[in-house]
Order: sequence, then structure tokens, then C-alpha cells
Amino acid sequence: MTDQAFVTLATNDSYVKGALVLASSLRQYNTKNKLVVLVTPQVSDSMRKILKKVYDDVRMVNVLDSGDSAHLALMKRPELGITLTKIHCWTLSEYTKCVFMDADTMVLCNIDELFEREELSAAPDPGWPDCFNSGVFVYKPSVETYNQLLKHAAEKGSFDGGDQGLLNSFFSSWATRDINKHLPFVYNLSSISIYSYLPAFKAFGANAKVVHFLGKAKPWNYTYDSKTKCTKSDLNDETVVHPEFLNLWWDLYTTRIIPLLTEEGVVKESTALQVEEIKEAVLQMSVSNSPQSVSSEERKERWEQGQVDYMGEDSYDNIKKKLDSYLQ
Repeated sequence: MTDQAFVTLATNDSYVKGALVLASSLRQYNTKNKLVVLVTPQVSDSMRKILKKVYDDVRMVNVLDSGDSAHLALMKRPELGITLTKIHCWTLSEYTKCVFMDADTMVLCNIDELFEREELSAAPDPGWPDCFNSGVFVYKPSVETYNQLLKHAAEKGSFDGGDQGLLNSFFSSWATRDINKHLPFVYNLSSISIYSYLPAFKAFGANAKVVHFLGKAKPWNYTYDSKTKCTKSDLNDETVVHPEFLNLWWDLYTTRIIPLLTEEGVVKESTALQVEEIKEAVLQMSVSNSPQSVSSEERKERWEQGQVDYMGEDSYDNIKKKLDSYLQ
């Protein structure tokens, strides 16, 4: 449909990774609708170039910030003020209807049926079900609505300092007026809520259509081991994410996004996978080249304990030669 679109927002290069996976998941399940991404000036030129290969429309927008440090402090998420930039999505007036999806979401099947819903349709928030979660919602672009939202933000602010508080305040009748605007939770399954109500997830989780990686730790904040299919958070965050969904995200990232990043010469940091493989290769080469008096198991154990022979076999020059050889 040329007049309907899935819309997301990327405010920096990290969130571009999420936006790329989101688009890939929508394409994977053959959506018939346009894909639009709003980007701020903080997104690099190289990443914008990659976005243009995946999205039908890459639209630059200005940053809106609530500056509401008091309310954001309650959530311990001061970075969320910039999420007000999301309301730029109402300016996409060339589209008759849109579905906004946060860049930390991923679809698990075709969800084009959402375009049959009316504004503002959204799923309940797991933290306060009388509020909707603004990670996925159906809306109708309108410059008039955009201006009203700006006015509302200026006059009344947001009760959480971010877009969710603003939108729930503006669309205040969502909780009580029309149950048809309440999307089933499977359209915005919070990855962290799985563990707060595990029995429900076991009963209904197989019907999930969209997974939302809520919380501070995002999929791209994890290190992924391609051999064990295990992930480990790079942040000091205890948030638990269902490994099945996290692995699905990384499968898309490694198979569909890394080739794009590599093709464009984006920093190799983009794949923690490669880093882990290189580290393992260097270790194995060092083990294989070690004196016969030391077994490979003992050599590896010494490495893992930090007992490295810096003056001998494990000197900087030797490691550099081995690493160069591996990369070649």
C-alpha cells in the first residue's frame, strides 16, 4: 500500500542497528506497506546510507526534548527526553495511516492487519495497564494533530518526561472509551514482562506477533557467540531478555545487516561476533605454537587466568603477526 507505512525513529547509530533489524523482520514477513524511518542529525552519514537500502523513505527531523529531568529521574532514564522526537511521525501527511514501531521492536509474523485499526490503537503497558505502551501504535498522520501535541507538551508536559507520558495524556480516553483500540498484548510483547507473569507467557507466548526489547539493555548491547548461540549483556544491567527472541534478533543482524555494514565499510565493531572469533583464533594459534612442554589445555587455562608470556611466545609482535595472518 503506497499510502500506508510502518514508521520508526533512530536518534543515533546504535538505534539504527535496531531500525535495520526491524525493517528486515517486516520485509521477511512480506509486508505490503511502505517503510519509513525518521532520523536525527546524530545519525552518521554512513548509517543513513545503509538505511536508504532498507527503507523506502529516510526522513531527517529535528530533535525535540522535554527537558523534564525531574520526571525522567523517577524512571532513572534521563535519555528518554529525546523520545519526544517521535511525535514528528504525525507530520508524514502523505500517508493516510501509519503504524509506529520503536527501533527496539521486531516482528515475528506479518502484521499488516494493524492498518485496519483506528487512531490511537495500542497495547497496554505492562507497568500500568491503564496506559498504553507507545512502542507500537496505529495513528493517522496530521499536521493539525502534530501542532496540538506540541501545544499540549508545552502547556502540560509529560508525566514521565517522555513520549509515552505525553501521548497517554493527549489520548486520555484510550483506557475507557473504545475497547477496539486496545491491541492484544501479543502485538507489543514486552521481553521483560515475560518473567513477571511466566505462566501467561507459557500459555500465550506462542501467539506473539511483535517482541519489544524494553529496558536499558538493548539487543545491540549484547555480545553474541555464534558457536554457542549465547548472548551476554555488555551493560551492568540485570534485565532478563528471553533468549529465544534475543537469538532471533541476532540471527537477523548477522545474516542480513552485517553484510550491509561490511559492504559500506562501516566500522568492524558492528559485529561482536567477529571480535569473539578473532580472539578465539588468536588464542588457538598461540596454543598451537606453544612449547611442547606445556599442554594446549594448560596453555589455554593460563591465558584465561591472565597469565600471559608477554616476553616470549605471547609478545606483542608475535600476537600482531598471528592476528594479521588470521585477518588476511
